[in-house]
Amino acid sequence: MSVLVNFAIFPLDKGVSVSSYVARSVHIIKESGLPYRLGPMSTAIEGNWDEVMKVVDKCFKELRKDSGRIYMTLHVDYREGTHNRIEEKVASVERQLQD
Repeated sequence: MSVLVNFAIFPLDKGVSVSSYVARSVHIIKESGLPYRLGPMSTAIEGNWDEVMKVVDKCFKELRKDSGRIYMTLHVDYREGTHNRIEEKVASVERQLQD
């Protein structure tokens, strides 16, 4: 089973630049050991449902420590019988572009 999420979280009450807060979340994601890809507007994470949601929850709780308002988006793609979609979905499109 594979759950692939596209996830963004940041505080709305910390000024214009929030990269230090994003870095705190990415640190949690990295420590989880799950495959992930950091992008300019979000981070993709792959794993089973419980693993991924545990990481999302940890990120939220980390920012809640010193943020009174947090914005979060979470897009989920669940597909049974698959794995390594964090790489394969992109590779599939890139193969189509080569034709």
